Amino acid sequence: MLKLDNMVAHYGTVAAVKGITIEIEENEIVTLIGSNGAGKTTTLRAISGLHHPTSGRIDFEGEQIDQLMPEEINARGIAMVPEGRRVFPQMTVLENLEMGAYLRKDTAKMKADLDEIYEHFPILLERRKQLAGTMSGGQQQMVAMARALMSGPKLLLLDEPSLGLSPIMTQEIAKIIKELHAKGRTIMLVEQNARMALRLAKHAYVMEIGKVAFSGLAEDLRHDTKIQETYLGA
Repeated sequence: MLKLDNMVAHYGTVAAVKGITIEIEENEIVTLIGSNGAGKTTTLRAISGLHHPTSGRIDFEGEQIDQLMPEEINARGIAMVPEGRRVFPQMTVLENLEMGAYLRKDTAKMKADLDEIYEHFPILLERRKQLAGTMSGGQQQMVAMARALMSGPKLLLLDEPSLGLSPIMTQEIAKIIKELHAKGRTIMLVEQNARMALRLAKHAYVMEIGKVAFSGLAEDLRHDTKIQETYLGA
C-alpha cells in the first residue's frame, strides 16, 4: 500500500531523515519507534505532504505522492493525527468531526462513518455539543482521531497518540487502535510508548538519528535483548 524508498528529508541544511526505506501492507499496523529527534515525526509529515522529501520517493497504492500538497494526499486516502492533538478548541466536538470530512461529497457515507465513529468513541456522541477545548487531554485525543477518520482514510497515521495521557487513558487509546484495525484499517503508528506499540503492531521499524537501525516483526523485536535494553527499560 505504502512504500518509502530511500527517502531523505532536510530542515535547512540538517538532514532529519537519512535515506530510509519502509513498507506498509494493506490492513496491518506498522509502528515506528525511537528516541526523540530520531526522525519519526518528520517521516509522518513527509507521507502526509506537510514536509516534502529532499530525495527518494513515496508511493501510495502504486503512485508517487511525495510532491503532492497535503489536501491532495488526504483526498487520496491518507489522514494524519498530529502529535499534541490540535483540535479546534472553540468549535464543538461535532464541528471538529465535520471539519475532518471537509473534502468529502458522499453525504450518505459520511453519515454512516459518523455513526461508526460514535461506536468507537461513545463519549463523543454524548459530548458532541461540547466545545473541544474544554475536554480532557484523552478526550481531545479521541476527537483528533475521530476527525481524521471522518476523511474516510485508507491509511491512518498516528503521531504519539498516548503522549501526556494517563495509564488508564493510554490503555483506552490502545483498545481503540485495535478495534480500528479489526475493522480493516491500515495504521502507521509513531509512539513513544514502545512497549505498547510493539504489542499492537505486526511490523516495526526502529529509527536512530534519521536512519532505520532495526526492522522486522514486532513480536521478534519485543524479545530482542538490545531493543529491550534501549527502548523497553529491561
